[in-house]
Amino acid sequence: MRAAGKGGQGSVAATRDVRGGHFFCGRGGGAVLCAAAAFLAGCVAARTDPVRVADTAPVAAKHAHVVASPHGNRSDDYYWLRDDTRSDPAVLDYLRAENAYYERRMRPLRTLADELYAETTSRIAPSDATMPVKIRGCWYQTRYADGADYPRYTRRCGSPDAAEQVLLDEAQLARGHNYYHVRSTEVSPNERLLAYAEDTTGRYQCTIRIKDLDTGLTLADAMPATSGSMVWADDNRTLYYVENDPVTLFSVRVRRHTLGTDAKSDPIVYAESDNRFAIDLARTRDERYVQIRLESRQTSEVRFASAAAPQAEFRVLAPREAGVEYYADHIGDRWTIRTNWKAPNFRVVEAQDGSSADKTSWREIVAADDAVLIERAVPFDRYLALGERSDGLRRIRIVRRDGTSFHVAPEWTDYAALLGENPAQNTHLLRYEYTSLVTPRTVCDIDMDNGREVQCEQTPAPGYDPARYAVERAWATARDGTRIPISLAYRKSLRRDGSAPLLQLGYGAYGVSSDPKFDPAYPSLLDRGFVIAIAHVRGGSEMGSRWYDDGKLLHKQNTFNDFIDVTRFLVAQRYAASGKVFAAGRSAGGLLMAAIANAAPNDYRALAAGVPFVDVLTTMLDPSVPTTTNEYEEWGDPREKSFYDYILSYSPYDHVQARDYPALYVTTSLNDSQVQYYEPAKWVAKLRAMKTDTRPLLFKIDMDGGHNGKSGRYARYRETADMYAFFLDRLAAPR
Repeated sequence: MRAAGKGGQGSVAATRDVRGGHFFCGRGGGAVLCAAAAFLAGCVAARTDPVRVADTAPVAAKHAHVVASPHGNRSDDYYWLRDDTRSDPAVLDYLRAENAYYERRMRPLRTLADELYAETTSRIAPSDATMPVKIRGCWYQTRYADGADYPRYTRRCGSPDAAEQVLLDEAQLARGHNYYHVRSTEVSPNERLLAYAEDTTGRYQCTIRIKDLDTGLTLADAMPATSGSMVWADDNRTLYYVENDPVTLFSVRVRRHTLGTDAKSDPIVYAESDNRFAIDLARTRDERYVQIRLESRQTSEVRFASAAAPQAEFRVLAPREAGVEYYADHIGDRWTIRTNWKAPNFRVVEAQDGSSADKTSWREIVAADDAVLIERAVPFDRYLALGERSDGLRRIRIVRRDGTSFHVAPEWTDYAALLGENPAQNTHLLRYEYTSLVTPRTVCDIDMDNGREVQCEQTPAPGYDPARYAVERAWATARDGTRIPISLAYRKSLRRDGSAPLLQLGYGAYGVSSDPKFDPAYPSLLDRGFVIAIAHVRGGSEMGSRWYDDGKLLHKQNTFNDFIDVTRFLVAQRYAASGKVFAAGRSAGGLLMAAIANAAPNDYRALAAGVPFVDVLTTMLDPSVPTTTNEYEEWGDPREKSFYDYILSYSPYDHVQARDYPALYVTTSLNDSQVQYYEPAKWVAKLRAMKTDTRPLLFKIDMDGGHNGKSGRYARYRETADMYAFFLDRLAAPR
């Protein structure tokens, strides 16, 4: 499920038509920067505003542009910042000027940021590895060695003590690339070939390559422009994969590749005509079938074919029905299906082979519960493992074939427990993991017969002592009477006297829940007296499917109100001081930050908006922007007036006005495919022109990374350290 990602309206040609003579005034980089910018802009610079003084920020020129819609036109003076080619010199110069201004303003904080980065990375073990997973005859593992930024993918075959074989060394593959990430890997059934999907831009556009694990050579086969989703057939020569649309970057078809052939001639196995549906591939855990999984925000469908017959036609497991979701795995002679059919919070049913298309024949094995959301169902020969949510907590329940069940969870007030990798069905062992805001990720194998732990491994955090910290679950009452769960962490020595600074985090979209999990950066704030809180606002699924429904489409305002009401609750209950509240969110969480900046600017001392989705209406009006059409079921289709008016009522870019704002720390990535860089660029430009305060507004653009920033294990902690340094500086500064 994708974090919010959007852009603007109109063709590239149209955007270029309005760009003549619009060079920005390069304030903030000093005379040298401005002179260099003027030189790069050539004669265009002579038609723009004069160069500004060194200590002020860049100012983008205004150029009237009309954003047309069936329900009225809007003017967008900064639309020229959209460049789909990411090559327009004027746009790139403006972004570089913002980066130069950012570096200048952060220079006095660089020592503090370096200190925070060093603290955080000291809690990350230089050498670390995942717990091995047995698949067929080998034990597979991902590990980092000696402080490496990228992992090695390894295995031991025959026994867990056999000699290690390195399948991929991502550090080697990353050489020469500004961005590199292996998004997925698939080993062939005979365990002699490895298919891997590499992303070298950060735009989730992957090239699939195949490595011969006997010789160590990479084959000539290469499949570009894929999502990275792929599955082998049993013949070890056929690979199914998902192809992306080159413009929208959305998954559109499944192709079948035969080793040694040209990928350009790969036959299309399936093409999806409804652009609301994403495509994914998987094998059932009993290895018998290849699945094509089709999913919109509200509806899903599964097609399947025998993995032993690569030329076989895919059959529909159950025909799609608007509003009905179902997810299936095969075991024995039946399908185990998790579905919301006649059960908003989902239930689990079984369907015998050959009868799955008739939903009336489905036999219920786990009933729906209005208080429990079933998120996963993993069948074993003698058990069914369920990933559930209840009371806002992520839990695991084991159901035996006789109908008895028990929960697997730590005895804490606030945590997240989730199912791990469990490829085998004929076993009594279950792998799961748990974490909290102060507990590093812990992976355990348990005996499903008695619930006893067989082995556990915790991610090492050198020098970190969890005994110094406490977690707590609190509940705030929103303005409409709804109780909002909150995850809290603080040092045990903290006094709840209303004097502490607070960092409040939130997301609230796509049904994605903001689970409390350990981050090695958190102790750096906790040790400086901060309380850290996650506001589990509506729009996620923490409290079930209705929680999601009540925070999307024509109910989106609940997300923003909930977050503000949680802030006011925490201040009133003396967890935090009024005037010392900081907040942060990314992507759709960045939309949340921008919305509260407009709605409640006096409640927050500073806000951090990472890759923020802030120009919602313009983006949703433009189906050429990557993945827009898939988003209609989340935000609404603004071609309909009710959705147009509602989105306009909260879209942050449309509500920037002449007023004081909190200090703002904004980030984006030039190559972001989810939230296009120009959304935050336009927002920042408009804020700079209109806001009436003198509080800092910093804008950092990653010129190489994607939606999640730069690649590599440590890179994101540089951004976190800068953000924390910004917050700590604002805490010390007069308000």
